[in-house]
Amino acid sequence: MNMLTFMLSLSLIISATLTLLNFWLAQTKPDSEKLSPYECGFDPLGSARLPFSIRFFLVAILFLLFDLEIALLLPLPWAIQLHSPTVTLAWTLTIISLLTLGLVYEWLQGGLEWAE
Repeated sequence: MNMLTFMLSLSLIISATLTLLNFWLAQTKPDSEKLSPYECGFDPLGSARLPFSIRFFLVAILFLLFDLEIALLLPLPWAIQLHSPTVTLAWTLTIISLLTLGLVYEWLQGGLEWAE
């Protein structure tokens, strides 16, 4: 099997799996809070000087981390043209698995929960 065919099929399988998982796990019943114009949860009539929760910054840092992951994985299609593409694939899977384990750990510790 050609390495390019393998990478394309692996990308297609992962994308399809994540898309189906999203459709399966997503909440499709909007409530009154979600339908309100201020869905962020802040009171639009209160003081503008209220401090942000530390959880907001944690989610922002996680977003930046996964955004940097995409920047690290963007050169992957060109990197498979190297002499040993299996090493490139191994490093890619290592990066993805480490970030996935970190996300699962944060999720299980309750770091992504907004309500306490």
